Amino acid sequence: MSVLVTGVAGFIGSHVAHRLLARGTPVIGIDDLNDYYDVTLKEARLARLQETYPDLFRFIRLDFADDARIDAALADVDITAVVHLGAQAGVRYSIENPRAYVRANLAGHVNLLEVARHRGVAHMVYASSSSVYGGNTQLPFRVEDRVDHPISLYAATKKADELMSETYAHLYRLPLTGLRFFTVYGPWGRPDMAMWLFTKAILEGRPINVFNHGNMRRDFTYIDDIVTGIVACLDNPPPDDGEIKAGGSRGPHRLYNIGNNRSEELGRMIELIEEACGVKAERNMLPMQAGDVPETYADISAIASDLGFQPTTSINVGIPRFVEWYRTYHGL
Repeated sequence: MSVLVTGVAGFIGSHVAHRLLARGTPVIGIDDLNDYYDVTLKEARLARLQETYPDLFRFIRLDFADDARIDAALADVDITAVVHLGAQAGVRYSIENPRAYVRANLAGHVNLLEVARHRGVAHMVYASSSSVYGGNTQLPFRVEDRVDHPISLYAATKKADELMSETYAHLYRLPLTGLRFFTVYGPWGRPDMAMWLFTKAILEGRPINVFNHGNMRRDFTYIDDIVTGIVACLDNPPPDDGEIKAGGSRGPHRLYNIGNNRSEELGRMIELIEEACGVKAERNMLPMQAGDVPETYADISAIASDLGFQPTTSINVGIPRFVEWYRTYHGL
């Protein structure tokens, strides 16, 4: 019996699959290997899994937004649980290509809920996002906060995923956990994220674009901490006991923030990249971009109380690790 991991060629998905496989859990991974960013990187993540765990890992290339294809592909597969991390990511890209988000994040999410329902899985953990907090100004962000005013379509689709999940938990008593991730970074990260873009530009001697004139703060969360939180959630389905869960549900549905529980200045992140690269950055100061927010900060008290989750990797440790990986991956 296997765990189904969607977005398995992605940043977080590949790390989660690696952790599950390392403990002996068979993984069925699906991904469509789209070209939102460099497919070669996705293929390298997959190769790492296939070469390390040839007997435990099975990969199926498909678009999970295609309901007929996903039903056919999984017809003969035994699945005990689902970790649904596949999505069309990126706040800024959602302004340019909104239909991609409706297809992947709405239709795709319903398809995975249907897979989980009809297979009677023990638990489905799915990716939400800190973006759902929109322009909230009360910090830190708490799962109890109202999140009714998203400022990007990406955020709106993630909020919709939470609402659809609540419905499935209510109607079908399907155990579900939604995770609001806060600025995940680390080895094998995404090329569209600021840390990658800054490192690449600095090492190539090009200026970096610093939005909102540098007046930004983020709750940077190292990938190993994120994976620890995901696996802890997977192993602890919410009980169907009628009690109010994190996020407010009385059904078997929880919502958690997963962050580093610390809001860091963007300038400090840049300084750490500069130190790791051994090069000072030329900073091109720009105004705030549409759909972005000036600060994020996660209140993780709910997941800490329920599951004992505590992040252990500060940016002082995590950022040099990322830069070291980046140099190695690119042969620099």
